[in-house]
Amino acid sequence: MNDQAAQAADLPAPPRAAHVPLLLVADPDDGLGRELVLALAERGVEVAVTTDGAHALLRTGALHPDVVLVAANIPAVDAVTFVRAIRQSMSIPVIIGVGADDAQKAVRALAAGANVCVARPYRLPELLPLIQGIRSEGAPTDSGSPVLECGAITLDPTAHVVRLNGKAVHMPLREFELLHYLIVNADRVISRSQIQAHVWRSDKLITNTINVHIRRLREKLGDDPENPKIILTVRGVGYRLARPD
Repeated sequence: MNDQAAQAADLPAPPRAAHVPLLLVADPDDGLGRELVLALAERGVEVAVTTDGAHALLRTGALHPDVVLVAANIPAVDAVTFVRAIRQSMSIPVIIGVGADDAQKAVRALAAGANVCVARPYRLPELLPLIQGIRSEGAPTDSGSPVLECGAITLDPTAHVVRLNGKAVHMPLREFELLHYLIVNADRVISRSQIQAHVWRSDKLITNTINVHIRRLREKLGDDPENPKIILTVRGVGYRLARPD
């Protein structure tokens, strides 16, 4: 990247239409990023490009992209460190670009909180459905929704951030949606079938999957799984998120 391009990259981002999704691409091969700019622009996706992980962190904080695509071999700040840093304060979906020698890095990045992997060099027929699908899954139900509070828990549907006693808590997209649904219906008993329909958008029986996600939520919220005080089990029915007295 030349000096002029680098200086331009550090300038504040111009306003963009709220309906236009923004993809941040962090890839050491500048040519791959520029190809995506042209290809995705025709499909209504705005693309910002950077070639190292450190700058990608800065641009993520400045732009708040809808999705980040980061190559597993990104320099300066590696992909695993990048994902961990993002997950400390944001739930932006992250796609990992994986080359022939990047299998171990991809596994570690997924364990750190990345959402999915895609083959690198990128092919638009594979990448575009991922961008559209992962953004749709992570999109807040209402871009103007107020911050929700329940005791020490705050959930911001617009920023897609959960905090416990003021500290950000990493929530994968499905856990975020489940907690959001529970908070919206706080102090009400929610059946497993309702959770399936509203969170998983499915009518298939997924009781074990729901149980696993409830357990993970309890762990992240500091709720004792043997004697829960926050997410209560209503035997034979479902769950209830209890507001503190």
